[in-house]
Amino acid sequence: MTQDAFEIIGEDRASRWLVTCDHASNRVPEEIGGGSLGISASDMARHIAYDVGARGLTLALAERLDAPAVLSTFSRLVIDPNRGEDDPTLLMKLYDGTIIPENRKAGAAELERRKAAYYLPYHDAYESLAARRSDTVICAVHSFTPRLVGRAERPWQIGILYSHRDERLAKPLIERLRQEPDLNVGNNEPYSGHLDGDAIDRHALAHGRPNVLIELRHDLIALEEGQIAWADRLAPILEEVLAETGL
Repeated sequence: MTQDAFEIIGEDRASRWLVTCDHASNRVPEEIGGGSLGISASDMARHIAYDVGARGLTLALAERLDAPAVLSTFSRLVIDPNRGEDDPTLLMKLYDGTIIPENRKAGAAELERRKAAYYLPYHDAYESLAARRSDTVICAVHSFTPRLVGRAERPWQIGILYSHRDERLAKPLIERLRQEPDLNVGNNEPYSGHLDGDAIDRHALAHGRPNVLIELRHDLIALEEGQIAWADRLAPILEEVLAETGL
């Protein structure tokens, strides 16, 4: 099922896992600047517009976990579904050195319009899936750029992000992944895993649902081959760690 703000795959799958992708798409709806935010196609293909490779990894991982998946269908530059409703970065006007012209001129009324059209429908769909059973476990899939403008190279292949309010699944997962000799695993790297009001806060922490946020370096999952390989690798590890925690 695909709608203007979200896509649901495998709604009837049996697993207690729910796999989510907040930044799955770089689409700009036609009603916003005629489908353009005023930046180049090359900028729209960058991480500033979406999480490169995350959609394909989400679908492959959800299939292997026999889990439903919910994905956004609009660019994070339209409005960022992984930010709280009062977060000042909800509608980005400057991101990693790129000014976003269509957002620069957007005022409070436009922010509220985008929130009603895209942000809230995505979160409504997310919550509906999360509430389908009482023992839901959320796995959020993201990707990160190998290097921000003017910053050092990021060495991790994978980062496991989590809130200090719930480390039950993330910490054991980090320990398990660090047993893999070829992996450099980030513990709340390349950034902290907690933002008040973000998607995990809203749908996992607020309801006591076990959760983990996985970030893959996007050069590793930009192509389908990498997405499938990482899904094949991560799915059994996720199942193993969840079983061992007894959550």
